[in-house]
Amino acid sequence: MLRTYILLGFAFVFFHLHATGDISKYINMRYSYLSFSAIFLFVFLTVIQFIIANRKEKHTHHHHCHDDCCHHHEEGQPKWKKALNYAIFIFPIVSALAFPIATLDSDIVKAKGFHIPGFDTQSEDPTVQRQFLRPDTSIYYDRSGYEDLMRKDLAQFSKKSSLILNDQNYLKAIETIYQFPGEFSDKEIELDGFVYHDETTNKDQVFILRFGIIHCVADSGVYGLLAEFAKPPALKNDEWIHIKGELSTMYYQPYNAVIPYVKVASWHTMKQPEEPYVFRGYDR
Repeated sequence: MLRTYILLGFAFVFFHLHATGDISKYINMRYSYLSFSAIFLFVFLTVIQFIIANRKEKHTHHHHCHDDCCHHHEEGQPKWKKALNYAIFIFPIVSALAFPIATLDSDIVKAKGFHIPGFDTQSEDPTVQRQFLRPDTSIYYDRSGYEDLMRKDLAQFSKKSSLILNDQNYLKAIETIYQFPGEFSDKEIELDGFVYHDETTNKDQVFILRFGIIHCVADSGVYGLLAEFAKPPALKNDEWIHIKGELSTMYYQPYNAVIPYVKVASWHTMKQPEEPYVFRGYDR
């Protein structure tokens, strides 16, 4: 019966994640229908396993030996191996329900090494490391398809007098700004994000970032813009702020490249949003 309870446990975990909304901390909600379908699949498997277990129990109960020396000749696994096998399946259920969900933060950025893809000498294989600062969806398209997509996005964002980045357009807008930095010079922009600064930034500079999820949390990246303030702000890593300013470009010495940045006109701290992550759009 333990297998039945394990399957039921997995069904409950997926149900719990969807009911609480915490499923968005693990996967791109574009694929939420798959995890939602898993609830019904595990319930179905639970019922099947329950029927099988009941039949075995009845068979064992009604089994009679026809002599005094009745022996079972089946050689099962050692008890410690069985216990280990079950523990492997039980652990994710217990951890999902008992442990708090950790939100990705600046520690991940620091641990992975902060850089801009295409502007340094590190490997750019998307299967090797996370993307940083600049989203890059070119890996999902052929060259002409990607260029058409970028021109379409440029037409969409460049015609606006100001850019207000939100959960829906964040990744698309950031990618377009990095792709065509000169096209957005002097354009007003507003965005939210958490603060990150390290030894490469000046005292009056911080990066404003958000984690973006392509498919699941395993392939997430951290994206955003460098922000420059009139005077050094008293901000710590992982503090969430809202900034409003003007887009421009600068030659950023640490990366030996011209990058877009925000000349901050106003800003204020804020609480971390209920959904701190942004997701790849449906048209991506």
